[in-house]
Amino acid sequence: MFDRDRWQEIWSSLAKNKVRTLLTAFGVFWGIFMLMIMLGSGIGLQNGVTNGMGDMATNSVFMWTRPTTEPYKGLPRNRRFYFRNEDIKALIDNIEELDIISPRLEGGGRRSGDNVVYKKNTAAFSIFGDYPEWNLIDPANIIKGRFINDIDIAEARKVAVIGQRVYEVLFEKDEDPLGKYIRINGVYFQVVGVFKPKNSNINFGGDKEQSIHLPFTTLQQAYNYGNIVGWFALTSKGDLPVSIVQDKAIKLLKERHKVSPDDARAIGSFNLDKEFRQMTGLFTGIKALIWIVGIGTLLAGVIGISNIMLVIVKERTNEIGIMRALGASPAKVISQIVSESVVLTTIAGYAGLVAGVFLIELINKNLPDAASQDTMFLNPHIDFQVALTALLIIVVSGVLAGLVPAKRAVSIRPIDALRYE
Repeated sequence: MFDRDRWQEIWSSLAKNKVRTLLTAFGVFWGIFMLMIMLGSGIGLQNGVTNGMGDMATNSVFMWTRPTTEPYKGLPRNRRFYFRNEDIKALIDNIEELDIISPRLEGGGRRSGDNVVYKKNTAAFSIFGDYPEWNLIDPANIIKGRFINDIDIAEARKVAVIGQRVYEVLFEKDEDPLGKYIRINGVYFQVVGVFKPKNSNINFGGDKEQSIHLPFTTLQQAYNYGNIVGWFALTSKGDLPVSIVQDKAIKLLKERHKVSPDDARAIGSFNLDKEFRQMTGLFTGIKALIWIVGIGTLLAGVIGISNIMLVIVKERTNEIGIMRALGASPAKVISQIVSESVVLTTIAGYAGLVAGVFLIELINKNLPDAASQDTMFLNPHIDFQVALTALLIIVVSGVLAGLVPAKRAVSIRPIDALRYE
């Protein structure tokens, strides 16, 4: 393996025709290079999408009401109904798989015109009534102050937690908003917190930075919603699929509001767990496709090396005959040819690996910080295990590329090889 004469012979053989050697090696270089670029880009895309989800609970489902599409128990179709406060306790008591429940209301969105006033500044923002649990399902970074708490809910306090963009529009730069009062649809609320959303890819009711959270009970009272609930956000316990909670909740709510069990549209829902699993499956498929395309490109280069090695064997037929005549065993001849193939493949493949990783790191270094702006492409990189796998593929490819020419070399009888011109 470490015979100096053998290595000199390998280098001498590869150096006889430098242009041919370089062009042949380029096929392997390009295959590994493109494989690294595609794998790094795939990881960057996946990171961008998952980062956009922040710390949002992926095992969550969101449910709301819609007009019924079927008559039921004497009630007509196209009947409008609403979830109620009493449904909260019913869901908790009857669904043991349920972990977190957060009812929500929307109080006059931005489409209704300017609805928020502070001093001389007016603007239109989305207004939501929430429970503290909402921040467990769709977390936000609290920049100043705090989020809604249980006391706010119990006492129906007139407090508000505003998005960062709301703060920028209504308040002067460096002005402390905490303790200040803003007027929302004619009602004054004290600002107790400022938040920045952790995710941007999933929105309910508009841009999160341009929204205001009020205590759920306060919004019900201040705007005469009675005991109406706009929609529910639910999560499941542990690793249980949230679809279990979803099915049980829909069945229970249909029974409570006299909706036909066969009415598939009366209760709308969005299963984030299902969407997340589909997205994970999509990226798994993308990775598999990348490996197939990358290895296919690499194999094209390997076939090129194998063909060139056949040419080299043909050129060295006389030399191989002399080796065999002097007592060289078939194994030694095969080892020599395979070694030349492995060396050529490994050097070209390693160069492609280094170039690919370097380019991915260069792109990553020049990407904007995820904290500074939303991006769908984030932190592309090559995992160490992937790099090791690629190196293993390179070596195995080199062996495979050399086997056919090596067998061709030993299949020639020494006497025929000596006569070959």
